[in-house]
Amino acid sequence: MNFNVDIKKMVRDAGTVVNRVVQMTGEKLGTSEKTELDAHFENLAERSDTTKLWTEKLLKDTESVLTPNPGNRVEDFLFEKIEKKRPNRLSNLEYLGQDMIEAGNEFGPGTAYGGALLKVGQCEHKLGKIEREFISNANSCFLTPLRKYLDGEMKTITNERGILESKRLDLDACKNRVRKARSMIGQPTAERDLRTAQSEFDRQVEITKLLLESVSSSHASHLRCLNDFVDAQLLYYQQCVSTVQELKNELNNDRRSPVVRLNSEEIDLTAPGNKTDYFDLH
Repeated sequence: MNFNVDIKKMVRDAGTVVNRVVQMTGEKLGTSEKTELDAHFENLAERSDTTKLWTEKLLKDTESVLTPNPGNRVEDFLFEKIEKKRPNRLSNLEYLGQDMIEAGNEFGPGTAYGGALLKVGQCEHKLGKIEREFISNANSCFLTPLRKYLDGEMKTITNERGILESKRLDLDACKNRVRKARSMIGQPTAERDLRTAQSEFDRQVEITKLLLESVSSSHASHLRCLNDFVDAQLLYYQQCVSTVQELKNELNNDRRSPVVRLNSEEIDLTAPGNKTDYFDLH
């Protein structure tokens, strides 16, 4: 290892950091000039900032709707990061259905209330499964693309804008040194550094501008994802309505069945033989 080269690089890097800090301080105090980017670039940058802000908010809001329990969201996030299978926890609907089924069995499947609890409990279980499928679909068609965008393209844009700001500070620091070196021996060196800094700055502006212009195509992609999310939501509600309507019809049919109580037992008079047997008793 060449320690001399490493030390020189460390000194050079430290000097660059100091120059940037000095330049930034001078700009805040109003004693140093700052290179401004054109209006088109600034508009692109502003749109990128707005896109990042609202994408993060929409992601967070949708996660809260799909997984209301913050603890579960954190747990799912951790399992995703360590690439392990998520815990197969029951949803609130499934817990409700499970307890209804247990209560129905306890009261007796042959009783009106117990039988109804069993049917409703089975329906809640089915609704829980439908909800689970919706959450999975919404994650794959909407949340996952948004997360990938923030972790990929948007992170790249943010990094390149940070590099651009560093290049801009280097450029303005060189401009200040050239102004101060007009009557000094070091003027040629300062002007050479300025040309290099200007070239690096211009190159970084073009790189960053291309990335910022890609935000438009990202919006188009997010629009497709949003439509897919609405489709998944529509399917979810249609399945829920169909399932609950089917349950309601069953319960209505049960309620129309005449039932009498004889010796603490409920007897369905519509069952074969029960009506005759009942009136024979009277």
